[in-house]
Amino acid sequence: MRWADHASLAELAGRLKERLARPLPGTDGQLRLSPRPRRGWQPGRIPPGCRDAAALLLVFDRGLAPHTVLTLRHRDLPQHGGQVSLPGGVVEPGETLQAAALRETEEEIGIGRQTIQILGALTPLHIPVSRFVLHPFVGVAAGSPVFAASDGEVERVIEVPLARLVDPALHGEESRERDGTVYEVPFIAVDGEKVWGATAMVLAEWITVLESLRPSPG
Repeated sequence: MRWADHASLAELAGRLKERLARPLPGTDGQLRLSPRPRRGWQPGRIPPGCRDAAALLLVFDRGLAPHTVLTLRHRDLPQHGGQVSLPGGVVEPGETLQAAALRETEEEIGIGRQTIQILGALTPLHIPVSRFVLHPFVGVAAGSPVFAASDGEVERVIEVPLARLVDPALHGEESRERDGTVYEVPFIAVDGEKVWGATAMVLAEWITVLESLRPSPG
């Protein structure tokens, strides 16, 4: 049985597009996987002077099951090296947020922007440590895409079945210490890696959206 009893990727895409046009889970969704405490972050507030970044949650079929894609950033990168993230990056001058998400996806994992249909957007997320506002978009890829990791930036591409992404058994929490402060850090375990921080918070809202599409029991 397909995840959420959808007969096809097209049906799932249609339901996602309709759901994303309605009010989003927003901060309540993001908080599900937010580190505690999260310094400099006020839920729902975007401070002035932040730079825009855009990312893509890409849905695609693999073996008759809907998946999404994450990237493992190259461990030699000076910022966020070795961390799992969504395809995405900084919005260039004169570029729309959606165009930036598609361009960065093409550059990082080698899938042409013309093969992706944007279904909607999730809630922007302020990232205090970098002073970015991340704008996540949701798109669906035609056919069965073949990904190619960008040399020097992406160490590997991680394909995650939606059924595993929403599985509570893969969600955990650990304590970390930084600058004398102990943080409780929720994470999602995928393919031998832990997804945490801003990426996990975006995924938390995404998971909340996906859960809302599941048929009611009985």
